Amino acid sequence: MKKVLIIGANGQLGADINTCLSNQNFITLTPNHEALDITNFEKVKEYILQNKPSVIINTAAYHNVDKCEEFPLLATFINTNAPTFIAKLCKEINCKFIHFSTDYVFDGTKGNPYLETDIPNPLNMYGKSKFEGENEVLKANENALVIRVSALYGVNPCRAKNGLNFIQLMLKLASERDELTVVGDEFVSPTATLDIANTLPSIIERDLNGIAHLTSEGECSWYEFAKEILAYTNTNVKLKQVESSHFPAKTPRPKYSVLENDALKRNGIKTMPHWRDALHIYLNTIKK
Repeated sequence: MKKVLIIGANGQLGADINTCLSNQNFITLTPNHEALDITNFEKVKEYILQNKPSVIINTAAYHNVDKCEEFPLLATFINTNAPTFIAKLCKEINCKFIHFSTDYVFDGTKGNPYLETDIPNPLNMYGKSKFEGENEVLKANENALVIRVSALYGVNPCRAKNGLNFIQLMLKLASERDELTVVGDEFVSPTATLDIANTLPSIIERDLNGIAHLTSEGECSWYEFAKEILAYTNTNVKLKQVESSHFPAKTPRPKYSVLENDALKRNGIKTMPHWRDALHIYLNTIKK
């Protein structure tokens, strides 16, 4: 029975990973931020050597995009230096390291889904620190696996977004306003954290390394995503499509960051659901 340390286990993604792995008879270690602060390397080493996990999954990140611009050193420390330290330690003690990264490593100019082999070109500090983290982790530990994800949502709150994911935000705003305005020129693959968690046992079993993409199938604009949320929940509100320039952003973001799960498919790992099907399952869950 594998013992798995989940760093960031109380977050949106980490909580679902913990539930899923626990249900699959993995032993999970889920220290909170106080018990395991990844910026304290000495304590991290002490915790890992003491608990001897066979797999470490790092979901912790500094992912408030605007804050990363404001505090680049902190972004680099959490998104690059800390995972690199853990990757090195994992190599020393022969422990598998799985590190989560982001679609924001790409600049969004490709126009069709990004493969794992495509060359990243991040537009902002968050993407740069995550891309640097990918490079350093794989340089330090060739057996490590970097998993890129995109546009996450889950039942557990996302602290970087004031506890609300995009779906919850749309439903909340729809209850308060007569009209919602959503961008129609930014494209993503919205992905349920539960689907990622459900795929992890197969990934652990096959001991993949390098880089893998793990997102819902298909793609949509944020406007199309909002439209489906409102239609499926029979929410009667006017929805207006605008260009991203309508909301001047402090920080540049990729216009198109859809990922293709090529590495998983090549390794015979079951395909992820289409974003629309995943959304319906999620909406049914929160309705209950």
